[in-house]
Amino acid sequence: MKSIHLQIRFLVPLMVTLTVAALLALPLLDRMTLRWFSRDLSARGAMVAKTLSLAISDIEPNAKLDRLRGLLERGVLDERLVGIALCSATNQQILSTKGFPGSLTCKEAREIALLQNPRLELSSGAVHIGDFPVNPQQADSDRLVLLHDLSLPDRRSIDTRRYMIIFITVLGLAVAGITMIVAQLSWRGWVSGMRAILRGEGLVRPLLQTGGNSTGADSAPPELQPLEVEIRQHLRELEDNLYREHGPLTPWDPERLRGLLRTQLRGDQVIVVSNREPYIHLKGKEGIQVSRPASGLVTAVEPVMRACSGTWIAHGSGSADRETVDEHDRVAVPPDTKDYVLRRIWLSEEEEQGYYQGFANEGLWPLCHVAHVRPVFRESDWAQYRAVNQRFADAVVAEARSDDPIVLVQDYHFALLPAMVREKLPKATIITFWHIPWPNPESFGICPWRRELLQGMLGSTILGFHTRFHCKNFTETVDRYLEARIEHEHSTISYQGEPTLVQSYPISIAWPTDEERLRWPAPSEARRAVIERLKLPEDASIAVGVDRFDYTKGILERLHAVERLLEKYPQWQGRFVLVQVAAPTRNALEEYREFQDRIHRVTDRINQRFGTDTYQPVRLLAEHHDHAALMELYRAADMCVVTSLHDGMNLVCKEFVAARDDEQGVLILSRFAGAARELPEALVINPYHVEETTDALHRAATMPPQEQRERMASLRMTVREFNVYRWAGRMLADAGQWRLRERITRRVQRRAREGSEAMNA
Repeated sequence: MKSIHLQIRFLVPLMVTLTVAALLALPLLDRMTLRWFSRDLSARGAMVAKTLSLAISDIEPNAKLDRLRGLLERGVLDERLVGIALCSATNQQILSTKGFPGSLTCKEAREIALLQNPRLELSSGAVHIGDFPVNPQQADSDRLVLLHDLSLPDRRSIDTRRYMIIFITVLGLAVAGITMIVAQLSWRGWVSGMRAILRGEGLVRPLLQTGGNSTGADSAPPELQPLEVEIRQHLRELEDNLYREHGPLTPWDPERLRGLLRTQLRGDQVIVVSNREPYIHLKGKEGIQVSRPASGLVTAVEPVMRACSGTWIAHGSGSADRETVDEHDRVAVPPDTKDYVLRRIWLSEEEEQGYYQGFANEGLWPLCHVAHVRPVFRESDWAQYRAVNQRFADAVVAEARSDDPIVLVQDYHFALLPAMVREKLPKATIITFWHIPWPNPESFGICPWRRELLQGMLGSTILGFHTRFHCKNFTETVDRYLEARIEHEHSTISYQGEPTLVQSYPISIAWPTDEERLRWPAPSEARRAVIERLKLPEDASIAVGVDRFDYTKGILERLHAVERLLEKYPQWQGRFVLVQVAAPTRNALEEYREFQDRIHRVTDRINQRFGTDTYQPVRLLAEHHDHAALMELYRAADMCVVTSLHDGMNLVCKEFVAARDDEQGVLILSRFAGAARELPEALVINPYHVEETTDALHRAATMPPQEQRERMASLRMTVREFNVYRWAGRMLADAGQWRLRERITRRVQRRAREGSEAMNA
């Protein structure tokens, strides 16, 4: 009885759906029927008109009107014709039959006949109007107007509608009957199979299929196996959606991230691997000093490590780094709070030249950024890259306190490391985050060791990119160069039986705390300090750019836009100033040295062309700036200009937004930066288009305060909600769910193995 009730609950919506479908289809069917009849009546009218035209041409001119009237009256004896009229070329009615309405003029009839649906409603009913020339070869020929009765098409439309309703009803009843019969016959098997699945027995079957063997007692019925797979997939989707949708409900902060580690990861060890270290110890005149490098990666990951209290493995590059570590090359950082441990790896000059300067930055960096710089791949650089990856992988294994730590691998310097760690720690949860863009398959195919790099990255449990577009490019690259199973609906790639979740995790910054904001200077104070220090005009419109000295950041394009601004809008000469912070980087590479020289030359040219003794339109600050100095610039500026030619995310724009608690200032953002997808309230531009960037600079400089406030308030809300703790929390939540699933799988496998051994015994 219960099964019948369930079937009825299924069949009623089915019948309702079929009925609604029929009702929706009827108007369309009516329109199609009328269109067909209209086309047929037009063709029939053309034939009748042709026949009458031949007869008209045979009538003698002196007896034409009388014989014409008789001819037309005989023509309307056809049951479908209502009336006929003969009109002159000047739309004057010559004569008409009795049934032709006197209110219808020749001109009106001709205009209606030209319509797609030449229909006219009369008191006696609807008619179809056709207008045909008596002599088609003559330009000023008389014309015949034929009126066809449309009552027959209307009757047929009503009949068609009735037959359609009967057909849908019979079809619905037949489907319902067949469904009830099939459901009744298989209900018992379905119930037993569902009970097995809910008890977990049906989910054990795939885990027991090692070597192609499975036990019938633990497998779901064959007809339920597709349902079993679908249930498992939906469970995974529900888990993912739960944690993704839960994020914005509660603000992400360090405490919530710690809570996630305590609850979902149960205090598991977190190990970060990156090339750049979060703190550098340098020898100075006043002894050893500690500094933080200018790096988007450090900006994003360092707050996470403060919350996780894990271990960070990085290359020790500071002049006093060796003097500050213990016998195990470890040092507690930050120096004031000592929240986590930094483990330093020492590289020789040859290793650094081949692994970092060579393969990573002369090869992978221009390759992935699709920059207008040719990537260089050398066999010796590849050997050093592989060797250094192995050294870092060995350090991860040495630092691991258990066989299943959580390893966060950062960026393109360690594409091979995930597979190397997986080989030594197969139970580890490895999260690799690629901080730069991923190119299309054709571009990536330039790399001679593309297969090895992809195989190394697919050793990851979770592989993260900034945007879905980069995920799509990576998936297509794997599909092109490796034999792997790709599940697009679940964003997973299975290579050699090991699945990898490929997901987008837009990176961000830590939202400033109240204590940090108290240390900031007021915007007016910051502006006064910057103007005094850089000797800027008092009424200057200040644009700030903060970048590393890199050819992918669009610094040259930014300078060209400033030059064009001063040409196109001369009122800004003497007032507009671009303060460009360009931290030196990779000076050992020739491409970077040449790029820096070119920027200096263009800057000098612009300053000589538009500058004076007291005014320079471009202030190039080619030196490192600490966080406090950058905050002062952000709060003093009228606008921040980010013109990346290709960027993974670019955190400068988010730092600028976070710094403007006065809700003033304008963000000009390249559409080729990943942040453009999150911050549409910025002035999004194409940096390659000089005029577009120029106009954006002018618009930002003249934007009313109210519009600035509206845009900045929305930007700040986005950056505050989608902060770095949410970025890390999403990855770690996914990792926690993955680890839980793997532990349950291993537990079920162990119990199934024990049960199988007991049965064999």
